Amino acid sequence: MSNRRTFLKQSGLAGAGLFSTSLLGVACAENTKATEEPLSHIRQQANQSHTKQFNMCGYAAPPLENVRIGFVGVGNRGSAAVQRMSYIQGVSIQGIADVRPEKAEAAKQRIQRPGHEATLYTTDENSWKELCEREDIDLIYIATHWKLHAPIALYAMEHGKHVATEIPAATSVEDCWKLVETSERTRKHCVILENCCYDFFELLTLNMIRQGFFGELIHGEGAYIHDILDSLVDPTKRYNFWRLEENTHRNGNLYPTHGLGPICQAMDINRGDRLEYMTSMASDDFMLKQRIEEAAKEHPELRSHVGPTSRSNMNSSTIRTAKGRTILLQHDVSSPRPYSRIHLLSGTKATAQKYPLPPRIATGHEGWLDEAEFAKLEAQYTPPIVRKVGDLAKKVGGHGGMDFLMDWRLIDCLRNGLPVDMDVYDAATWSVVGPLSEWSSANRSAPIDIPDFTNGAWKTNQPVDISLEKGANTDVILA
Repeated sequence: MSNRRTFLKQSGLAGAGLFSTSLLGVACAENTKATEEPLSHIRQQANQSHTKQFNMCGYAAPPLENVRIGFVGVGNRGSAAVQRMSYIQGVSIQGIADVRPEKAEAAKQRIQRPGHEATLYTTDENSWKELCEREDIDLIYIATHWKLHAPIALYAMEHGKHVATEIPAATSVEDCWKLVETSERTRKHCVILENCCYDFFELLTLNMIRQGFFGELIHGEGAYIHDILDSLVDPTKRYNFWRLEENTHRNGNLYPTHGLGPICQAMDINRGDRLEYMTSMASDDFMLKQRIEEAAKEHPELRSHVGPTSRSNMNSSTIRTAKGRTILLQHDVSSPRPYSRIHLLSGTKATAQKYPLPPRIATGHEGWLDEAEFAKLEAQYTPPIVRKVGDLAKKVGGHGGMDFLMDWRLIDCLRNGLPVDMDVYDAATWSVVGPLSEWSSANRSAPIDIPDFTNGAWKTNQPVDISLEKGANTDVILA
């Protein structure tokens, strides 16, 4: 390149303007092509900001003596939630909406105690709106496919309802902003139903971090590594192949919150620190397209999902926080690997890790503490929420009890007028990693800023206390 510039200077061609026509035109065209930005709308939306209307972090809505719930989407996760909620005192299940009448009826049959007058809404794909419009409902619990999470949450908040939505809360940057703005304006909670934040080990390590055992956190790792390849192409497992569509039309870290949520709570993200920017890299697809083509022989409707562009099997994303901490997130739902969320927290005094092996803690490079030492730490640092509800949660079930802990804690906060553990800023921040990872993966792993949905309030927001020093008046009644 230096020889070429010397030649142009000596020959005078550059000064004469002889390269201002065809050759420069080619160079400009090549430069434009090289700097094209796939998914540029994602970057534009990520750079947006908003005028803060109200700070929902730490906001305690007026207490509700009885939490009246409407469920939308009860194919799998939703129907299990109906059963779990029916065990909790101070809950009334008022309605159930689903596009499949048989699913709504089956969910209603899972109610464990009398006193729930659940009306079914199954006329068409918009019947959930009637449920949201009812005056006698306080909370809409959303467990539909991903693309409906944000639209239903927005409609419900506009109609005066608190919202609890399955993960991710939104699949676009634009919808993440809408959730924040609507929650602030209506002062209605928008809670992300991230059950992994209530895993017993995640709660243990969070309590240990809050009490200084780990020192200053430096790094965290999380993942969603779960081989669901066969279920993606099984029409009996996923309604209308919606999960397959997500994984064939999008290329990124599509399901980040299982790993990210507990790490963000441990690092006080949005409450003293914030996610600043990220990068993402995607592998090629070595399995997904081939499996779809095989399944399409038996299920011809799958052929619409076999396109010329394949998606990745593995996505690795890295995040840096404002305080200089780092986070590694991975996503793989189509490779034959053991299930893992890789919950890893590394601090200046200790390290914790769970998955794919059992939970472990270390205080130095010599290795992990033995079972007896771990048991002592567990006895000392098990948080009050687990001591109070842990055994009941294990009996009720739901991923070992963490699903029930999540539901119980949400109802306890609403009944006692407490701030929720995971507010709309968490819902938006954890979910936005999905579309941002798509942009970075499509742009040679270029870094992209993560929006500050708190509009600067993260600097003064206080961490949520899950100690049960207040509240904890909600009882559980097993059938």
